Formats: sequence, structure tokens, C-alpha cells
Amino acid sequence: MLLHSLQQFIARDMGEVDRVIRARLRSEVVLVNQVSEYIINSGGKRLRPVLVLLSAGACDYRGSHHYELAAVVEFIHTATLLHDDVVDESQLRRGKQTANALFGNAASVLVGDFLYSRAFQMMVDIDDMQVMRILADATNTIAEGEVLQLLNCHDADVDEESYLRVIRYKTAKLFEAAARLGGVIAGVAPAWQEALAAYGMHLGTAFQLIDDVLDYSGDFLETGKNIGDDLAEGKPTLPLLVAMQRGSPAEAAAIRRAIEEGGLVEFQTVLKAIHNTGALEHTRTAAQREAERAAAALACLPDTQHKDALLQLADFAVRRSF
Repeated sequence: MLLHSLQQFIARDMGEVDRVIRARLRSEVVLVNQVSEYIINSGGKRLRPVLVLLSAGACDYRGSHHYELAAVVEFIHTATLLHDDVVDESQLRRGKQTANALFGNAASVLVGDFLYSRAFQMMVDIDDMQVMRILADATNTIAEGEVLQLLNCHDADVDEESYLRVIRYKTAKLFEAAARLGGVIAGVAPAWQEALAAYGMHLGTAFQLIDDVLDYSGDFLETGKNIGDDLAEGKPTLPLLVAMQRGSPAEAAAIRRAIEEGGLVEFQTVLKAIHNTGALEHTRTAAQREAERAAAALACLPDTQHKDALLQLADFAVRRSF
């Protein structure tokens, strides 16, 4: 099931989520509406809301809270993007100007705060303490991940364990929460909830690993990012760490300088080292392992179309080119 087929499978449900998103984004402050609309209409795969919908479906949920929760998860994710782009001084996302490039840093930070607070208002409306705890914990962990990534920037001595910790906190935690929520609102056994959470965590990790591969091999028209954006920001991702370990002393030194100084002065040397050392293949293999663990976590769930969609989403996460 390609992403397009998956989107068709849950098109009606996503239509309901979009309705909730638009209703909940309304504000009497014009700039909040402008920035929010710009971000929501800027594209994106909406994988985190999709996870809420699919996990709820896999647990045979019959209510409507999954629409609200899918919107909550999207608001939290969008808030992190707004803040991320300010911290990273990014100018492009998905091939379009970032909100901070268009509206300024102050507006981006404050609208990100609005989205966080609106998400928590919606959680309170659902009135489920477990739901609030899951999302509050996830939001806090994501913030810790942002700080960890900031500390790791320009540090060429970061090891693979520290790199993976950032991924688990910053990216995988919201995937984990989104997948768990479907089971929670469906009231399934704790073992099923844990299975869905494990699926989400491994899926999110695989997804980020492939993002890090695409930073050195993707096509701008597909990814909306320029090759080497992470290197320009001094981010020591797995392809760089592997290339440093496996490359010649000269290659390792060039990668170290590139991480520590940022920028793309030695980009061609670094890119050649990444390809020569098999660093991208190593990272893809790591992502494949995570996707397989995600699929294995769902073994206890009954076979349904929704479960099959979750399994194929894990496959998409590692095969995608955007």
C-alpha cells in the first residue's frame, strides 16, 4: 500500500480530522490565523494523525475522539516544526518558505505556543486522564529531545547511542504516543496498548533514519530540502558518524571539520566519503531493522485492514524517497 493508497483508505476519516483542525485553528487574532493556515496548507504526509486513526481502527474503536486526538497530535507536531525552524534558522521546508522566513521568528514562536496551548485545551475537552498524561509526557520528552539536539550540534564526538537518543525523544516519541492513543480510547488491554506504542516508537525511529539518509541522497523536488542541510547546521547524523568511523584519516578529518564548523565548504569531500564508506546503506539497514521491529510488535493484534495498513506504513517508511 503506497502512501497514496493509504490516504485513500482513510480519506473519509482524514476529512473529519481536517474539519476539526480548521475549526480549532480559528482565532480572533489575524496573524495567528494567517500563520496557522500557511503551515497547515504547506503539505506534509500527516503520518502522526494517520497513526491515531489506524491504531484506533485496528482496535475496532467506534467513537469520534480519534478525530480530535489526531488533530491534537498534528498541532503538537506543527508547533515543534515552527520552533525547530526558528532554532535552525531554516528558510525552506517541503520546498516552501518556512513560517519564520515569511512571518518572522517572533510570530513563529508565538504561534507555535498557541498551537501547543490549543492542543492542551482539546485534551481537556476529551476528559481522559490517561490521554492527557500520554500527550503531556510526549510533549515534555520532545522538548528534551530538542535541547539534546541543540547540545549535539557541532559536536563531532557524538556517538551512535546519543544520536539515537535524540531520535527517540525528538521524533519517535510523538509517533509512539499517536499509536498508543488509538488503543487507549478503544479501551483495549494494556498489552495491546504497549504493542501499539512499541510499533510507533520503532516506526518513528525508522522514519527519522531515512530522513537522515535523504539529506545526503534525496531529490529537492521530492524532499523539499537541499542536500546537505543537516551538515550545514552541524548536525552529526548517523551517515556522518559511520563515514567518520570507516573513512580514511583525511576523510574523517574533513567530516569532523564540517560538523564542528557547519556550512558546506567541504561538502563534496564529505559526500564522497559518505558514499565510499557505505554509510547510507548502513543507515538504511538500521532503518529496516526498526521497521521490522515495528511490524513484529503488532503480532498480538487481530488481522484487519487497519492492521495491514499499519504494516504497510512501516514498509513505506523505509522505502520512501521523500
